[in-house]
Amino acid sequence: MQMTVFTLKQLATVLKARRKALKLTQKDVAALVGLLPKTVSALETDPGRCSVESLRLLLVALKLELILSPKDESSSMLHGAEW
Repeated sequence: MQMTVFTLKQLATVLKARRKALKLTQKDVAALVGLLPKTVSALETDPGRCSVESLRLLLVALKLELILSPKDESSSMLHGAEW
């Protein structure tokens, strides 16, 4: 299922939900890709503080991909997009 993320809070929620859906702990996910469990925790609570590389590694561990597409200006105005 594809999701559109408009805010950092939404991103954090999606990451945590995906990990739980896979029945993995933060420690499990961290071990899969060489992150520290505290980095996984930070990405699930405040992803704006983390590096793009840490996010990329977490996406790999969670079997997710990042897809960029042109922004629909009318849609983003309705959702209060911060990106």
